[in-house]
Amino acid sequence: MGNVATKYFLQIGRITLILHSYFKKHFKRLKYTDFQQKKPFIPMKSTLNKTSDVNGTIVIELEKEDYQEKVEKSLNQYRQRANIPGFRQGKVPKNVIRKMYGKAVLVDEINKIVSDELGNFIRENKLKILGEPIADDSEEKQVDLERDEKMSFYFDVALTPEFELTLDKQTELTWYNVKLEDDLLEKQMESYRQHYGSYASVEEEAKDTDLIKGTLTEMEGEQEKEGGQVIENAILMPSYLKDETVRNSFIGAKVGDTVVFNPMTAYDNNKAEVASLLQTTKENIGDATPDYRFGISEVTRYKEAEMNQELFDKVLGEGVATSEEDFREKVSAELTRQFKSSVDHLFIHQAKDLIVEKMQDVAFPDDFLKRWLLETSSERTPEQLEGDYPRILEDLKFHIAKQKIVEENELKVEYQDIEALAAEVAKAQFAQYGMTNLPADVLQNYTRSLLEKEETVQNLVERATEEKVIEWLKGHVTVVEKEIYSKEFNELMSEHSHTHHEKEHEEGDEGTASKEENEE
Repeated sequence: MGNVATKYFLQIGRITLILHSYFKKHFKRLKYTDFQQKKPFIPMKSTLNKTSDVNGTIVIELEKEDYQEKVEKSLNQYRQRANIPGFRQGKVPKNVIRKMYGKAVLVDEINKIVSDELGNFIRENKLKILGEPIADDSEEKQVDLERDEKMSFYFDVALTPEFELTLDKQTELTWYNVKLEDDLLEKQMESYRQHYGSYASVEEEAKDTDLIKGTLTEMEGEQEKEGGQVIENAILMPSYLKDETVRNSFIGAKVGDTVVFNPMTAYDNNKAEVASLLQTTKENIGDATPDYRFGISEVTRYKEAEMNQELFDKVLGEGVATSEEDFREKVSAELTRQFKSSVDHLFIHQAKDLIVEKMQDVAFPDDFLKRWLLETSSERTPEQLEGDYPRILEDLKFHIAKQKIVEENELKVEYQDIEALAAEVAKAQFAQYGMTNLPADVLQNYTRSLLEKEETVQNLVERATEEKVIEWLKGHVTVVEKEIYSKEFNELMSEHSHTHHEKEHEEGDEGTASKEENEE
């Protein structure tokens, strides 16, 4: 959800400016300028002319002495490097260099100076702008590089509106406490017993799911074929045999029994399965195979793990649970914890709907924002924008409201918060595959890998910030707690996702790691 709003709110760490409207065919597109680093001070006059509470124009006035020294320095550097036929390197007359590179150098230096000044002005005046400044390209605002001694550059900006936001105990929000159904917990218990079970030899008659081991001997009629193939340690499971007669020959068999059968018949001419049984490649299997005698030497049966301390330790870690009751409680709590991101999602969406309603009379620079969105997205048409704009504005309002809550209440995200959240994400991702008792070093290494990805860290910062906002809201509004079973909660999430045109919000999705997060 936060990602959508962020697209429309200027990140005051970089800015892209296109000054081609001033320089016409001599324009250059600037790269991102990091104006968290203060640029060298160049005295010039910059002002903000507000045309309304949420619209304004930044005017940057530039005189020749503001840029001439830099232009001359750049031309001298060109002169030192220039390799022009008829002149020795570094000895090219300056007027030749000026004629060849003068305009390009002038445009480049003015681009840099104006860009730096615009960034400095926004930062030093703590302007909270929406979108990015847009150069005014109207005819009367054009400049002539060759004639104008003084130049004025105009940038339209959208300003974040000032507003009051009242969130107190008169405001009610619902918090869902998700409970796990008994049958789901039983299914999880059964899953653990299956997963951590093991094969053991039995003296009983073989069942269809037992593994039967023995020796395969190639037959010729009713006798062993002289010099025929003998395969030690052959293995099969009756349930995989396609031919019912052959399958039933193995079911009920015991150690010491023999079964004569044709592999191609048994596996319905599936050469890959026949090759696996005969321990060869399917290229070596012809269209027919001889009969084989299977001498059974061992029958092994998969036994589920017992509900004991060994299982508790494998699932949760050594000593974490010491009784079956304790084990069930901790597994139930762990499974319920996987709903946290969805519970947070519903809670923050309630807050969003309420806050957007409270901000319905707050004026926004709609015309500017639409203009900016069209200029920065070549794929979006004006008609599409009109349809999308109400949702975009809702996201923007909520984003600004969250920033207001963060700033006014000094909610800070520390690096320790990011580390802890990354560890939760890593743990939850492994838990989705039943891996709940990971070695500490494996979890630490995976967490460290998440923190090495810039996009993942940004997502974690946004999520950590949102968690801070959630905790603040829970302390300042009236929270109505509601118990709900997981099946009903999943239905609620599906309905919510459909209503808000979202992708299905997967329960327990702690990702982020890839951008990894199902947010609007």
